[in-house]
Amino acid sequence: MQFPTIDPVFLQVGPLAFRWYGLMYIISFVAAYFIVSAGVKRKKLLLSRDDVADLIFSVALGIILGGRFGYVLFYNLPFYLDHPLKAFAVWEGGMSFHGGVSGAILAGWWYLRKKGLPFFLMADIGFMAGPVGLFCGRIGNFINGELYGRATELPWGMVFPGGGPLRRHPSQLYEAILEGPVLLLLLWLTSRRNPPDGVVFWSFIAGYGLFRSFVELFREPDAQIGLLFGSISMGQLLSLPMFLLGVTMILLTARKSQPRT
Repeated sequence: MQFPTIDPVFLQVGPLAFRWYGLMYIISFVAAYFIVSAGVKRKKLLLSRDDVADLIFSVALGIILGGRFGYVLFYNLPFYLDHPLKAFAVWEGGMSFHGGVSGAILAGWWYLRKKGLPFFLMADIGFMAGPVGLFCGRIGNFINGELYGRATELPWGMVFPGGGPLRRHPSQLYEAILEGPVLLLLLWLTSRRNPPDGVVFWSFIAGYGLFRSFVELFREPDAQIGLLFGSISMGQLLSLPMFLLGVTMILLTARKSQPRT
């Protein structure tokens, strides 16, 4: 199967080029605003629309800065130590989910602490928007023809422009499905059970860690890193602890909420 030819630039206005990948970020943040607003209204929290917008802006900034710092630190540190100014060239690509989610958590914690709002209650609301952003981001990766999978003989394997003549797993689409609608369904079903504060948030952490670790089995390792210890990718090294931490915290939160007898 040939990779579909999709121009990564969806709109050109003079020297300005608007890319699908950037549009996916915008869609994600707009969707997050409406999802968080709905959650705040459902929980009857005293947050205005401006408060929600400021929270989303803070988290978005944390995602961008954390995502870039994470990529520099985890994926290509020797290069950026030799070329430190390149670390600021975000338009050249290079973002890390694990850095981005860390930045989002820190930025959200800072804003909520300033407002005197409970972190885990708001994290449960806010991270319901996470799968939407992940789905959009992976579709953006697919349009760019980047982060493709390992070679395969399966009939849906694709020949990507930068991946040589071999058919490869469209691993971006695997991630889009698992980290998007499947993870969203998991979080929604969890929230429907009215769990203690923090369980939905930790379910996101555990669910992403599990799905990312699985898809890494089909995703081409980063060329500058390869497989660590001969068998594990950097994505798995960062995601497996997320899964273990998430499951542990779900169990501890549930146990802590049970009435003592």
